[in-house]
Amino acid sequence: MKFSDYQRSIRDTDQRPGQNLEDITVHLLGLAGEAGSVAGAYKKYIRDGAADTTFKLRMREEIGDVLWYLAAITDHLELNLDEVAATNLEKTRGRWLLEEADAYDTEFPELERLPRHGTYEFIPGTNGEGRPTITVMFDGQALGAELTDNALVDDGYRFHDVFHLAYATVLGWSPVTRALMNRKRKSSPDIDESEDGGRAIVIEEGVAAFVFAYAARHEYLDGLNRVDQHFLDQILLMTHGLEVGSRKQADFERAILQGFNAFRELRANNGGFIDFDADARELKYRPRAAD
Repeated sequence: MKFSDYQRSIRDTDQRPGQNLEDITVHLLGLAGEAGSVAGAYKKYIRDGAADTTFKLRMREEIGDVLWYLAAITDHLELNLDEVAATNLEKTRGRWLLEEADAYDTEFPELERLPRHGTYEFIPGTNGEGRPTITVMFDGQALGAELTDNALVDDGYRFHDVFHLAYATVLGWSPVTRALMNRKRKSSPDIDESEDGGRAIVIEEGVAAFVFAYAARHEYLDGLNRVDQHFLDQILLMTHGLEVGSRKQADFERAILQGFNAFRELRANNGGFIDFDADARELKYRPRAAD
């Protein structure tokens, strides 16, 4: 049976079919009560174990009652239960399942594409003011100027280019990396301006700073394999309208976690190598050889 067929069928048994606030409230309270009944039935099973011989029958009944109220509320709100189910499935798959992610630049000349494989080297140093620095190298060339933490405390932000590398590797998106590597898609002026230009670069740097602030309050994500849903939703809001808007929460979560796995190693060892594979959507830390 389709959800929408079930939704139409329950109308015959709806004792409060009106559209007044009280009618909808009755169904909302009924849903809350039946959800409690499901929990109560499971509590009894935990308590009694095998002695609770009617557990599955009772759960089937209680879950059915929950479904009835869900269908009734959906109907009262003039929604379609098929669409509700499909939307929820899309949402949950985007949150928990990493899907295939085609590169955004396959149709562009090779020199305008992000590299698919390679190695970044993070070289430590000290500037004229005695502050620790990092120079990032790729294929024998420095990517931009040497970086400091730009802060009064040593929090390791000088290693933050690894976050942009993680976005490029896992998401296939990084206007910052394109600018550093001189791989902006200039053959398409519209794409160059809207996706690789200053606004997109600022948004990506904002995402990196936002993620860093979150991670700094969670031990730089050490030992975590998930991040907060609301936090991921905010990142999707920040990047809405850009090409990376096609990526889901699970994609960003993987990019963030992999980026911080590499960041913690770089910070602990004061530099090293990051090998990346965009086909596998992975990056890994490799230490420098001992002197």
